[in-house]
Amino acid sequence: MNSASLTRSRRGLLTNEPLILLALVLVGLYFAREVLIPLAMALTLNFLLTPAVILFERLRLRRVSAVVLVVFMASAVVGGVGFIVTRQLIGIVNDLPNYRDNIHDKIAALHAPASGPLSQTMTSIEEIGETFSSEENPAGEAQTSSNLVHGGRTREQTRQKTEARPQPTPVVVVTPAESRQQYLKELLRPVMKPLATLGMVLIFTIYMLLKREDLRNRLLLLAGVGRLNLMTQALNDAAERISRYLVMNVLVNASYGVIFAIGLYLLHVPNATLWGALLAILRMVPYVGTMIAGVATIGFTLAVFNTWWTPLWVFLLFAVLEIAVSNFVEPHLYGSHTGISALALVTMAIVWTLLWGWPGLIVSTPLTVCLIVFGRYVPQMSFLHILLGEEAELAPQAHFYERLLAMDQTEAHNIADRFLEGRGLVDLYDEVVMPALIMTEQDRHKGVLDEVRSSYLFQSAMELVAELADYRSPAAEPACSPNEVPARTNPVICVPASDQADEIVATMLAQLLEHCGHKTMMLPSAALSSEILSRLAEEPGTILCISAVPPFAFAHARSLALRLRQSVSENHIIVGLWNTPGDKDMLRERFGQSRPYTVVATLHEALAQVKECDQQAARAIGRASALEAARN
Repeated sequence: MNSASLTRSRRGLLTNEPLILLALVLVGLYFAREVLIPLAMALTLNFLLTPAVILFERLRLRRVSAVVLVVFMASAVVGGVGFIVTRQLIGIVNDLPNYRDNIHDKIAALHAPASGPLSQTMTSIEEIGETFSSEENPAGEAQTSSNLVHGGRTREQTRQKTEARPQPTPVVVVTPAESRQQYLKELLRPVMKPLATLGMVLIFTIYMLLKREDLRNRLLLLAGVGRLNLMTQALNDAAERISRYLVMNVLVNASYGVIFAIGLYLLHVPNATLWGALLAILRMVPYVGTMIAGVATIGFTLAVFNTWWTPLWVFLLFAVLEIAVSNFVEPHLYGSHTGISALALVTMAIVWTLLWGWPGLIVSTPLTVCLIVFGRYVPQMSFLHILLGEEAELAPQAHFYERLLAMDQTEAHNIADRFLEGRGLVDLYDEVVMPALIMTEQDRHKGVLDEVRSSYLFQSAMELVAELADYRSPAAEPACSPNEVPARTNPVICVPASDQADEIVATMLAQLLEHCGHKTMMLPSAALSSEILSRLAEEPGTILCISAVPPFAFAHARSLALRLRQSVSENHIIVGLWNTPGDKDMLRERFGQSRPYTVVATLHEALAQVKECDQQAARAIGRASALEAARN
């Protein structure tokens, strides 16, 4: 068993199979919901109340006093608002019978008209239904008559015999009177479970506020000493995201309620402040709470007002506010502050509701934030961050490669154009085009990319490079700005090591060198005849640049470098092992006898090395001129 297999066996099945681990977690969340629901609610309240506790502690209050004060104030606010809203709602419900006639008129007005095509259609449907329901079976009646004649009986005789029979005595079930204990038990049963949950939430919240450092230390110990940095970042990230979400949620809902109340007041709706406060409170329950508050408000206006205009204006006010907040305000604020995509918000709200019911819907967003942070810092769960997180955009090089795979050359070139905004051409080639070529070569050698698509990819990349031949970025290329280009530049010959990808990168390098004022030429390795190599040996100032794209870059580059070094011993040879990691000096030593002048991994480095060769040549010429002048 090798070391990798041994490591995987030590980690266990659950670590190697994140989907199995996720399934077990979901099962545990469902069956342990009686305890986890209060714990999750308390955790949410802890994120909301901790800043207030820290504030009181800075005012020289002790931890216990600060926690008691904050919990008391929060309970007083929640209890007071809940009592006032509930009392006013009960009063409104008790007043609804006074609007019975108005409600009856509204319902009657909703019925179909007595005349017209719609009314005739409805009448025809009702008549057809009555015909089918009242139709009797003729065959059954004939059979019944035959049986009566042959038996010598008539219906009247049968009826008389039936009446002559003694009738059964009806049974009446008498419910025994309930005792006072049973009555109280039945009365309190619906509220016992919510009260128990509320008590557990209060206990958990107080404990978390009092022992927040202790809980943090326990989580760090569970993660292990070697992961203290990672776990600390995860806890800070989760706390920051959830706190920002809760603050933004309170601000958005409060603003929503205020604007809605002002609109209702302008429409002369009674109890406008109550309906605004009710909407702000119910919006804490995502999606469902908003609809309940909106329907209740519109239903109230239908009952109170004689005309249809006021309910219509209330509906339009509610619809406009909801569309604006849900589609523009909340996605921007919640997405940017929590890192959750809009689709993930809706999906996870449904998932948590199925697991925990209404409490799961209330705490769905904070719990989803915890999952995203978990997926961000735990490699085995990284799919959670990808599926739920807001950052789902492909990198430019991956997007460029994906569009070329889809044979969408237009969009691929548009990606390159957008990338060029504010950047130089060398950045586009280094960060977008070259990585796409490397991915093409890797997929082609793995056998997962057919010849047609690989040819299309290479051809599209070559066309893009040709289109950019005359491109000049607004800012000069950093490797060859006008103030740094030597007065004398050496000619450069770019030689692809093997295949078409090497040739495309060599073309890009030659293009960039021409922009820097160099005379360049690109020669395929097959075109390096002995005659050409002899002429290059006579021009030691000419620089040779070898272009080699992974995955077989080193072998091809070493073979070509050895061939060149045997013929041109004085020329500078620069080997481009594109995007190859590692120490450049060690890579250079691996070439052995064919050791080049330097090894580079990017076009930016290649431009810098060519410029350095130019500067060396300029200094050498200057020294020679100085010696010649001294002799004279």
